[in-house]
Amino acid sequence: MLATKISSKGQLVVPKEVRTKLKIEPGTFLRVRLHKNNIVLTPIKKMPIDNLYGKFAGEKILDELEKEHAEEIENESRS
Repeated sequence: MLATKISSKGQLVVPKEVRTKLKIEPGTFLRVRLHKNNIVLTPIKKMPIDNLYGKFAGEKILDELEKEHAEEIENESRS
């Protein structure tokens, strides 16, 4: 049986064996619920879209689309 204790700040350490088995890494969110007077912690799985967060930071991926859109608006206003 594994055990852990709550710190004075209400924090707890999930034992390494459990973290490894459940692939819990720093930053993983856990759902907390009570069930029959027990605390149940369940890792919240990342959505595939979450892996893209910040991937294109600093990239100019919309510049060409914005330019095309501006040209379309200009052409429509001339018509």
